[in-house]
Amino acid sequence: MADERVKEFMIEGRNAVIEAFRAGKTIDKLYILDGCKDGPILTIKREASKHDTQIKYVAKERLDQLSETGKHQGVIAQAAAYEYAEVEDILQRAKEKGEPPFVFLLDNIEDPHNLGAIIRTANLAGAHGVIIPKNRAVGLTATVARTSAGALNYTPVAKVTNLAKTIEDLKKEGMWFVCADMGGTTMYDLNLTGSIGLVIGNEGEGVGRLVKEKCDMIASIPMKGDIDSLNASVAAGVLAYEIVRQRLAAK
Repeated sequence: MADERVKEFMIEGRNAVIEAFRAGKTIDKLYILDGCKDGPILTIKREASKHDTQIKYVAKERLDQLSETGKHQGVIAQAAAYEYAEVEDILQRAKEKGEPPFVFLLDNIEDPHNLGAIIRTANLAGAHGVIIPKNRAVGLTATVARTSAGALNYTPVAKVTNLAKTIEDLKKEGMWFVCADMGGTTMYDLNLTGSIGLVIGNEGEGVGRLVKEKCDMIASIPMKGDIDSLNASVAAGVLAYEIVRQRLAAK
């Protein structure tokens, strides 16, 4: 993760990190020296808990590796490259366009290149927004912003604490949910029109059990090759464009 392209969004040092929180900067992740418990660090932890920021306790070597200034003082914050939207903003966007909501929900995507590529696909497919979880997933880093090729300027991304609960809440708004999984029904045999959420899982483990249980449909992509799965961003693109095809046909 010590990617040079991400470093421009790293905030180093105790006062700088405290000020970033108090100024309302969106902090995706906080790296704190393991075992450090002095006053300023406790203040930073309090600010992090107020904002529900993910904290990672790491060895000094890890902080030194992430640091550009060499003066991290035991704490480095990774700021988001873009501001996050609210889920309500995404639904409002669909309403303003007079379209049934079409939303991507990403279950623990960890590769920033995949996340950027999926946001780009979401934009091109006409999705109204993307929803990602707060923990165990990559946020809107500089790498994500670059890989999205400008799509982040147009496609809102919301960050939620609990993806399964968000699906439950959106079902009350009349949305249906389809997740990508090899054991599902061939995507061509499913009705993917109307208000729909497309759920894409982690690169290695796919969609988590709790999230999958909340989905109304499980879609599989027909595959003829000798390997058993597609990259997460490619799978998102294939399924998204079957949804686009069906939405166009339904008009």
